[in-house]
Amino acid sequence: MIIKAVRGKAPRIPEDCFVAENATIVGDVTFGTQCSVWFNAVIRGDVNSITIGNKVNIQDGAIVHCTFQKHPTVIGNNVSVGHNAMVHGCVIHDNVLVGMGAIVMDNCVVHSNTIIAAGAVVTQNTVVESGAIYAGVPAKKVKDISASDFAGEVERIANNYVMYSSWYKEEE
Repeated sequence: MIIKAVRGKAPRIPEDCFVAENATIVGDVTFGTQCSVWFNAVIRGDVNSITIGNKVNIQDGAIVHCTFQKHPTVIGNNVSVGHNAMVHGCVIHDNVLVGMGAIVMDNCVVHSNTIIAAGAVVTQNTVVESGAIYAGVPAKKVKDISASDFAGEVERIANNYVMYSSWYKEEE
């Protein structure tokens, strides 16, 4: 793994977090507890800060960055950032799933209990309402989570990633 300070700021990663051997975490990045950063993920807090809550998983190939002198990235608790997703200079509240290959752009706010569907593009300055599924390019609300088959999936996935990371810690 590459864990590197930039401009005097080093990542802060609690002991109970799992970081894959080829993940990269640099700069002003702060994690909560029980987080996991998976293979080939990049979390780059070099131009602004990145704050990540508890029980967050940044899955394989995902990129988390921020915007110079404008937008830090803030991720709440129980958030899953799917494989190859991009999260950039935005705020993601608690209990959110950012699906595989989705992109959340600068100055977006994704409210709690929300799913950003795989491949969706949440364009700059978008406010995503709570309790909904957003899909498409550009992403638009397609359904309330309570009216979908995905109710409970966000928390289930976050909890599963805590379990998966424990498997890797057993091998260390």
